[in-house]
Amino acid sequence: MPDPDRTAPDLLAFEAMARMAIEQLPEAFRAAARTVILRVEDIAPPDVLHDLEIADPLELTGLYDGIPMTEKSFSDPAPWPDTIWLFRKAILAEWRERRNVDLSDLVTHVMVHELAHHFGWSDADIATIDRWWE
Repeated sequence: MPDPDRTAPDLLAFEAMARMAIEQLPEAFRAAARTVILRVEDIAPPDVLHDLEIADPLELTGLYDGIPMTEKSFSDPAPWPDTIWLFRKAILAEWRERRNVDLSDLVTHVMVHELAHHFGWSDADIATIDRWWE
């Protein structure tokens, strides 16, 4: 039996799907979204999981690391660039579990969710308009 992680789209394919999600945003959001660094990894680094108190790396599909646009000030120093992390194996695990969604749609959902944090939306804000889990 083939290993599903070896036959699934690789990191570059995930990055391409995420970049396509950016290009599908309304123009008002697209320019700001393009400034965020995108990192696609198989799983979250152990220190990130520890900081977020997540035991199972397959529970974290994405992460926004930065200062939301609504909190930025031009006078504040920028110690590091805003970054969105997508975690391939966690996204694949959710995709396999759901069985009713296209993988590119799931990658787009995770990417847009993390971009929403960049734009200053909380998880509660996102949940009011994105009922993805239903």
